[in-house]
Amino acid sequence: MEVTRTLAKFVVEHRHADIPEKVRHEAARSFLNWVGCAVGASRHETVERALAALAEFSGPLEATVLGRGDRLDIMQAALMNGITSHTFDFDDTHLKTVIHPSGPVASAILALAEREPVAGEDFVHAFILGVEVECRIGKAVYPAHYDIGWHITGTAGVFGAAAAAGRLLGLTEQQMTWALGIAATQSCGLREMFGTMCKPFHPGNAARNGLLAALLAQQNFTSSNQGIEAKRGFGHVLSTEFKPAEITERLGETWEIALNTYKPFACGIVIHPAIDGCIQLRNEHGLKAEEIESVGLNVHPLVLELTGKKTPQVGLEGKFSVYHSAAVAIIHGAAGEAQYSDACVRDPNVIALRDRVSASVDQAMHEDQVRVVIKLKDGRTLEKFVEHAIGSLDKPMSNADLEAKFRGLADGILSKPETDKLIRLCWDIGSLKDAAEVARASVPAARSAKAAQA
Repeated sequence: MEVTRTLAKFVVEHRHADIPEKVRHEAARSFLNWVGCAVGASRHETVERALAALAEFSGPLEATVLGRGDRLDIMQAALMNGITSHTFDFDDTHLKTVIHPSGPVASAILALAEREPVAGEDFVHAFILGVEVECRIGKAVYPAHYDIGWHITGTAGVFGAAAAAGRLLGLTEQQMTWALGIAATQSCGLREMFGTMCKPFHPGNAARNGLLAALLAQQNFTSSNQGIEAKRGFGHVLSTEFKPAEITERLGETWEIALNTYKPFACGIVIHPAIDGCIQLRNEHGLKAEEIESVGLNVHPLVLELTGKKTPQVGLEGKFSVYHSAAVAIIHGAAGEAQYSDACVRDPNVIALRDRVSASVDQAMHEDQVRVVIKLKDGRTLEKFVEHAIGSLDKPMSNADLEAKFRGLADGILSKPETDKLIRLCWDIGSLKDAAEVARASVPAARSAKAAQA
């Protein structure tokens, strides 16, 4: 089967009317969560450093860095918004593949929408198709691809960005086939970079590279027609196990975005069960750190593989430390961005409890399960088994939860009226005449005025 061409034909020919209303609603939830994460991280040092390096090389100032007054060319804006949306590690997760799907796709097409007006309905359609492409390609190589060290959000995300941007650009089937091939040859991202500024760079780079792939294909820039499935194509080169049927089976009948999930905690998804369990025990028993002799965690193997940093030195490393996360969950009863600041990671009280946390692999545990055992100095033992963590498909975040998360992220960046307006626009994205209205509304009034004067 010609997998790449089959996928291209689907993206080019699919009709918006064939998308179920439930899927459109989940797209709005995904987009809302993505915008909140991007705005929330817009002042982080990762973003400041990237802008300092790139701003002077920008072309026409056509697109917005969400949450800021800065404007860049569409390629740089796609990169920057992909970076901001993943900096807090607070964005959405497709649990079957651990892809963070919105970052690469939304970052690419929102930048494109600022260059030339795009109706909200078309924007949402392209967004859904892009997520479908990246997640199906991800399923075809997961878990082997991930296990050998590729960061799948970057490697699969470039395909989603290319497909979504290509849809908005009106590519033909042949051009879309080339776009996916051009995306394939740009696929990259290493798990070695977790805990550094390069991790959020991956979805940003995927957004920029995917947008580039679509723009090149629009000009009939050629690639292999089998960039995904060929012997030396993406699937076989970047994975020890390639399952092409995952890409094509029931294409257009099932929707991967319907399986999207959203994080209540600002860290690696595999830590969420441990945080959930620790917070539950803290709240049920009014626990204080000084009462605790030890905290034991029985976890899925991926937890220690991905988040086994025992002595994180900076906030970004803390997001990949199950030990730090358990400690702050007990001390603060939370694991938001504040709990992953440099200051919190270096807090002596947090370090003292973190040193009393141990974790061991339990092969019987699923990825969203944990057993927490807390031994107290008075001799008591408290235990909690988490079957499904908050934020999973079995215990999803509600619309109200997502709005509350958004408000927390935007606090200190946007005023309450500005936040209210932006939330409303995100929910209404499918009915907007101009999808880029969201980007404009993300800029605080003071910064917008300053940029206009400049």
